[in-house]
Amino acid sequence: MLQRALANHEWRQSDCINLIPSEMTPSALVRLLQVSDPVGRYAEHRELLALGQEVFYYQGTDFIEWVEAEIAAEMSAYLGCRRIESRLVSGQMANMTVFSAIVDWRNRVDRRIEPQRIPLAMNNHIGKGGHLSSQPMGALRDYIARDPATERPAVVNFPVEAGNPYRIDVAATGRLLERLNPEVIIFGKSMVLHPEPVAEIRAMVEGREDRPLIMYDMAHVLGLVGPSFQEPFRDGADIVTGSTHKTFFGTQRGIVAADFTEGTPEFDLWKAVRRRAFPGMLSNHHLGTMVGLLLAAIEMNTFKAEYQPQVIANAKAFARALAEAGLAVEGDPAVGYTETHQVIVKVGHARGAEVARTLEERNIICNYQAIPSDEGFTASSALRLGVSEMTRFGMVEKDFRDLAPWFAAAVRGEAVGEQVAAFRRRFPTMKFCFTGDDFAAVQQKLLRTF
Repeated sequence: MLQRALANHEWRQSDCINLIPSEMTPSALVRLLQVSDPVGRYAEHRELLALGQEVFYYQGTDFIEWVEAEIAAEMSAYLGCRRIESRLVSGQMANMTVFSAIVDWRNRVDRRIEPQRIPLAMNNHIGKGGHLSSQPMGALRDYIARDPATERPAVVNFPVEAGNPYRIDVAATGRLLERLNPEVIIFGKSMVLHPEPVAEIRAMVEGREDRPLIMYDMAHVLGLVGPSFQEPFRDGADIVTGSTHKTFFGTQRGIVAADFTEGTPEFDLWKAVRRRAFPGMLSNHHLGTMVGLLLAAIEMNTFKAEYQPQVIANAKAFARALAEAGLAVEGDPAVGYTETHQVIVKVGHARGAEVARTLEERNIICNYQAIPSDEGFTASSALRLGVSEMTRFGMVEKDFRDLAPWFAAAVRGEAVGEQVAAFRRRFPTMKFCFTGDDFAAVQQKLLRTF
């Protein structure tokens, strides 16, 4: 078993080009921190109103209390907000926590009746890139009402542009919102090529007596928050959720963020989020990965100004080069096919899974993807590629242009595995993280404790 684990590690870290957009190799120090002492500990805590303070139910937790406070400070600075819930251990759990809190909040007036579910939500259709964790089949399932006319979950999907199904049709959405008032509008996708029109939709519903709550599931683009991509709270989002290990530098966890002011009605929703995190969704909140997340957040705040524009430039360069190599790249060529870390390549009807396996055998790791023209995921005709991890290993635009012909050859089934592995070995050193003798000394000291 140990030999197989070591072989897999060396293959994935040395010989493979990893293009799965939902994955990120953390830095060496982040990886070591997440298996330091807190990995086996507990630190349950909640606010007790009778005492007017946060109460921890275990001893030896002063360090974790400090870690959580520091994560809140780093993530608040990064996102531009005041409220951070960092105890969630996945993006799906973060969304479920928010949906549960909304139900709790909307039923706050009368606790004697059976709680009412969310009466109507608006989101991205899963077949048009919508994230599973914002769907009735996912985290929304137990919190959304059913439409009595259709007997289906009360969800309406954003319309998409006729010429670009990867972009929300803002005008058509406005016409929908003239006759509908969803309780929550959920932005966010797992197949994402463009920023979401948060500001435009917020302007449409601003001033309503029962204004919809605007939620942005940034799982895939959390590491791109900023002027190179999108600033959700500046655009008008009320709540941001996400996982911390895709474009972000972190360990595998989830986060909820908001900017509610204490004393407002919305602040009661934030208190519900905190309650639904613990004791609602979890007990142990995986303290080892939380320690790693703190360093990852510091790394992101330190290196984001260099990392984020490089990711987007790399994605555009890769998309253009793949198109020049003869592949069918989805998206708008006028913007370089993408404005995020992702590139979508069509490889033939229902051939996505087959081609993804062919690529894996040639040391290129990606995942097959259904696109809007497909009838379902079992007939996936595309590949979803992401450049963020290889950007972190030092690849720049020229390198992605060099990779494109090897990628196209692999799609055609040519035996280029050795060439791909040799290309990958040109990038052994992670960038956008802390290096130098002082950090190396800490790393070695941590290693000696195991």
